[in-house]
Amino acid sequence: MTAIERSRTVAVVGAGTMGQGIAQVALLAGHPVVLHDAVPGQAGVGVEAVADRLERLVAKGRLDREMADRAAARLTAAGELSDLAGSSLVVEAILEDPDAKRELFIGLEGVVAPDCLLASNTSSLSVTELGASLKYPGRFVGLHFFNPAPLLPLVEVVRGFASDPQAVERVYETALSWGKTPVRCADTPGFIVNRIARPFYAEAFAVYEEQGADPATIDAVLRESGGFRMGPFELTDLIGQDVNEAVTRSVWESFFRSPKFSPSLAQRRLVQSGRLGRKSGRGWYGYEPGAAAPTPHTAAPEEAPAAVSVVGDLGPAAALVPMLEEAGIDVTTAEGGGPYIQLPGEGQLVLTDGKTSVEFADVVYFDLALDYRGATRIALSASADTSRRTLAEAIGLFQKLGKQVSVIGDVPGMIVARTVAMLIDLTADAVAKGAATAQDIDTAMRRGVNYPLGPGQWQERVGQDWAYELLTALDERCPGGRYAPSLALFRQSYAEPATAAGEAL
Repeated sequence: MTAIERSRTVAVVGAGTMGQGIAQVALLAGHPVVLHDAVPGQAGVGVEAVADRLERLVAKGRLDREMADRAAARLTAAGELSDLAGSSLVVEAILEDPDAKRELFIGLEGVVAPDCLLASNTSSLSVTELGASLKYPGRFVGLHFFNPAPLLPLVEVVRGFASDPQAVERVYETALSWGKTPVRCADTPGFIVNRIARPFYAEAFAVYEEQGADPATIDAVLRESGGFRMGPFELTDLIGQDVNEAVTRSVWESFFRSPKFSPSLAQRRLVQSGRLGRKSGRGWYGYEPGAAAPTPHTAAPEEAPAAVSVVGDLGPAAALVPMLEEAGIDVTTAEGGGPYIQLPGEGQLVLTDGKTSVEFADVVYFDLALDYRGATRIALSASADTSRRTLAEAIGLFQKLGKQVSVIGDVPGMIVARTVAMLIDLTADAVAKGAATAQDIDTAMRRGVNYPLGPGQWQERVGQDWAYELLTALDERCPGGRYAPSLALFRQSYAEPATAAGEAL
């Protein structure tokens, strides 16, 4: 199946920010583009806005003058829906109202040719439901761009229950020809990104609600240890707490209130109080003039032990062994038992495994890191009865490696580890249920929300059984189903290890 020819017209309905962005993408790919809006005069405003965008690109040296002029000449405003009659693809980008969208597509069916493809840019509504009222639902697909459309590469191509596979592939190839990174997915709640991303927010909010750490510390740990571009508290302040919570609640309701997607009570209270983030001047953090910058908890300097013993295979944290040696610490190794780092004061330093420090005599847990060499911060957790010496030695050890240390509460799974484990679990479940391929999910999470690794790549790095074992331990300590490993993850724990990232889930 080939992409829509560049000589064929693409229509965009909805001349707001997203519609303008989609029109710009199609224009620069070489198509004639017609922009329509139900509000009189708004299509003309949109055309002018797109032309201004092209001029700014020329001024910045990002677009050739001749190319910009040719693109602007191919863009026209449509006052009536009937003006879209010659289109080969119509992309809808109006408000997220199912009734308004259905009415629009029914109207379009009376205007466009039978072979014209119809696509909705919806981010949360069911493509199957939107297309159900059409005479020819086979030509209707989801085409979800991310904002700003000209800049963000990812596009989710969503197949509704009645979508013709050829229509889906033609839209996919068209998005690819536009220079985008399309991924295919089924019409499931949240599609890929808004489904798989829920734990990134939910686990951070849960740690906060459990009094494990403050927002600034959780954000810092996920950035500086987990490798994420932004922390969930600062990111939801940027998105808008009301917007983020609405997506969470929509996915939760669509999955029949599954505990896997439960909303946060703390975020609900934030929305109820009107603290919506940057747009209201206050959210998790303050944005009013003179507001203090978020400051994570950072432990005071401690003396590092001169020698430690590494017992067993540290697994995802194995890189710490040569790092300790390079830092001048005398390291001995012992097979059998563990895995843990034996400290001089008889305490143990253990990579978080979903259990709690209070269960053991004198244990300090440390969190998962994307790259222990590159990480600039490490989180530690200890219980009230952990000895002061053991905690000090653990802090000093990581400080000797050049890391800042944040000590959090005795939270099972800590911060990065429980987040990554849940991402892996939701991905395994989505793949098993045919929502998308593991490769497309990895691509979507890296290109759509800038994750440092896709969930399948994380699983390859930490080991095939790691997430299952951590979540099993978490489920025992936090019963209710949220952390119960999916059947797909359970099956993987009995499978042969994958040999490539794309096969990991």
